[in-house]
Amino acid sequence: MQAELIEIRNHLAQHEPFDQLPDAILDRLVTQVEVAYYRAGSTILEFGQSSTDLNYIRSGAVEVFRRSGELYNRLTEGDIFGQFGLMMGKMVRFPAKALEDTLIYCIPAAEFQELWETEDSFADFVEIEDRTRLRTAVERQGKSSNLMTAKVTRLLSRETVSAPATVRLQEAARIMTEHGVSALLLMDESGSKPVMKGIITDRDLRTRALTEALPSETPVADIMTEGLITINSEAFIFEAMLLMLHNNIHHLPVVHNGEPRGIIGLSDIVKYESQSTLFVVSNIFRQKNVQGLIAVSKDVRDSYVRMVNEDANSHMIGSAMAGIGRSFCQRLLALGEEKLGPPPVPYCFMALGSMARDEQLVVTDQDNAMVLDDSFDPAEHDEYFKALAKFVSDGLASCGYTYCTGDIMATNTKWRQPLSVWKSYFTDWIDNPKAEALLNSNIFFDLEGIYGNTVYTEQLKTLVAEKAQKSQRFLALLARNALNRTPPLGFFRTFVMEQDGKQNDTINLKRRGTAPLSDLIRVHALACGSKAQNSFARLRAIAETQLLPHGSVENLRDAMEFIAIVRIRHQAAAIEAGQQPDNNVRPEDLSTFERRNLKDAFQILSSGQKFLRYRYHAPAARSLQ
Repeated sequence: MQAELIEIRNHLAQHEPFDQLPDAILDRLVTQVEVAYYRAGSTILEFGQSSTDLNYIRSGAVEVFRRSGELYNRLTEGDIFGQFGLMMGKMVRFPAKALEDTLIYCIPAAEFQELWETEDSFADFVEIEDRTRLRTAVERQGKSSNLMTAKVTRLLSRETVSAPATVRLQEAARIMTEHGVSALLLMDESGSKPVMKGIITDRDLRTRALTEALPSETPVADIMTEGLITINSEAFIFEAMLLMLHNNIHHLPVVHNGEPRGIIGLSDIVKYESQSTLFVVSNIFRQKNVQGLIAVSKDVRDSYVRMVNEDANSHMIGSAMAGIGRSFCQRLLALGEEKLGPPPVPYCFMALGSMARDEQLVVTDQDNAMVLDDSFDPAEHDEYFKALAKFVSDGLASCGYTYCTGDIMATNTKWRQPLSVWKSYFTDWIDNPKAEALLNSNIFFDLEGIYGNTVYTEQLKTLVAEKAQKSQRFLALLARNALNRTPPLGFFRTFVMEQDGKQNDTINLKRRGTAPLSDLIRVHALACGSKAQNSFARLRAIAETQLLPHGSVENLRDAMEFIAIVRIRHQAAAIEAGQQPDNNVRPEDLSTFERRNLKDAFQILSSGQKFLRYRYHAPAARSLQ
């Protein structure tokens, strides 16, 4: 093969969709390629002219337009254009001009037609546009995980074992032993139709009955757990896993049309899922001191890597890691209360940021606060809560959750206040959105009560949801704040690299990707009055309104998922290589598939930010580019 043809072949082989072609086909294809040169500003394709070639950009940059003259896309090295005309009537549908001096490889229509008809990967690529391609990429990533596709009914091995809620302890124990189950569903049979009343487990019999030496004739209702958390039979196993993680429960009734179908236990999921994330959580709550928790914390990264290798999606991984983080907090709070004694007044420990959003990864610090009962008296009570906050914060740091550099922790007196003070904080931040208030909004408007009297946090969520959507000034300034972090795309859809010392020539996928996405999603969620905290849950709430143009919610969801999963895999690869995980990736370390779809995702973020400015009349913000 001539040197010129070898150069063409090698270049094509580096880019989609040619990188998936068999060697023999690629060797034949390059012999048919013609090379064309266009000076900057010259027309390459005119609307309506005959489509004769698929155009591949060897070097330079091209602008593609809609027939109205509106800019449709900017393309650069390795991109293709002209395929839609070849597929739809042999007429150019999107005119194109050279933005700078450009070299084009022209692939004849006959060669394009043969590849389109015979090579599935080639056809899939040319038939779909960027955002549809990104959606396909996202869907492809999640399909191989059994946890994502298997229903909870797969874990049900027997019919529901139940008993009347009036049964006595001895009889309940006999029924559980006879059927070989670790949990018994208790039914209220006083009405025309039995309804679920509560549940009792082996652990309940040990800790609530035997330990207290209760008589065998004691009604089981005295020790059963009421307020059952259940899951629908159509739900997936990963949803059951997240529900158990979030609520720290070991048994979950499965229902169909309100009727119990069975109970799945922690052990069922642990056996099914190799990640054993629930096992890590269970192990956390068995620890008797901080040293034990430190030992367990070493399993967290292994669990993270296993989930990535099992192809779990970003929502599942983020929720699982947040569940583990919450469990460390909850156990430390319980140990702190054992050490310091019972709290003098009720309180709620509040998670903030990524833990509250269920989007936590392994590179994270601690953001938390305390909401105290309004009966709190600083002189009488604050020494206790200060000591408890320090015990928890130090324990978290020992378990790998570093101290917050901005001091957003319950150890800071400002963030350890009565409910009434917290209400005044949020009211002031919304009514008087100054610079500090807007910064606080990005942190404290993702909040979740994880221990104690969590009704306090629910009250704060309600206050925020009601007030924020009524304040257009607050939303406009919050939107402007959300525009401070821009996606790392240059004029030609090339990546803009960080220039920050040791992180030179990298892309920070958090600062320039997932963080600005969560910022703009938060603004829209507040505007529609949603109390959801997770970005994907917020998008579902936004979708129920007419707030965004058609298709925008799906595009934002796909962009968030793809950027997040690339970030997650980068961290997992670092852990497996014995390196410290971070958020900075080098484009040359990414596959062609990842680079192309990251560009698509960043373009969606860019478009989302433009709409954010338009929708809320946000004044121009300082760019980080």
